[in-house]
Amino acid sequence: MDIEELHTFVEVADAGGVSAAAVRLGVSKSMVSRRLVRLEEELGVQLLARTTRGASLTEAGSTFRDYAARVCAEIDVAKETILPAGELRGRLRVAAPLSFGPTHFAPVLAEMARRHPLLQIQTCYSDQVVDLVAEGYDCAIRVGYLQDSNLIARRVGPIYGKLVASPDYVETHGSPEKPEDLAAHQALMQGTEAWQFMDGEKIITVNPRGRFKADNAVALVAAAVAGLGIAYLPDGITDEYVASGALLPVMKRYPPPPAGIYVVRPPAQYPVRKVRVLTEMLIECFDHGVTSGG
Repeated sequence: MDIEELHTFVEVADAGGVSAAAVRLGVSKSMVSRRLVRLEEELGVQLLARTTRGASLTEAGSTFRDYAARVCAEIDVAKETILPAGELRGRLRVAAPLSFGPTHFAPVLAEMARRHPLLQIQTCYSDQVVDLVAEGYDCAIRVGYLQDSNLIARRVGPIYGKLVASPDYVETHGSPEKPEDLAAHQALMQGTEAWQFMDGEKIITVNPRGRFKADNAVALVAAAVAGLGIAYLPDGITDEYVASGALLPVMKRYPPPPAGIYVVRPPAQYPVRKVRVLTEMLIECFDHGVTSGG
């Protein structure tokens, strides 16, 4: 049984169709279809029900998919074990945040590609949280506080943040002195998130309100500079604005607790070595925290 055929089947099953799997694999749709036909002929059973909208697993395909995925993972581990030390090859698909990715994480990924010329790296930069399994990513770099999930996470460094507002906003509306004062202020937010602050060893949680929301930290900085409200943002995003005087730190007696930078990956018995190497490089770069220069 051909390992490429197994790998192709797993990609089609996870992507929900031949076209999406072909993009992931970097091959033609006709190649994907031929591999699937050969696999089904060898097994003597239909694994996928093909329609104009995509492909769905048959009952046999659903059972076989998990076994095929485990075989592919074991083969990947075996290949890595016999490769020369330090040599990486194949493809690494990474999801990274748009707010930090191009400035802070892209240089690390570029250095990884320089060190490993046989490795193909594909990175998607978006502040939307992607489904790693459904969309075929090997891992994601995430910033902030992780939500509960079945993903495996490795913290690679801390990230510090603060509350900021423009001088005009502070002059017009005043500056909050304690967390409960935020109820009287406009918050610039990503959604309906809670904000946390430290009072000594105690954590205080606040649910702020505001009329301006965006899923991107750079957009929230722009809103803060325009005087629309108070933003809770990482130092790496706000440092240059604070240095220029465009933004002022507020409520400094109650700093937010440090958040984290994480590499998250789908649950599996072994992380592939490509993900381990990326994790180690990020730890080397960010173990002491994010600065405005990365």
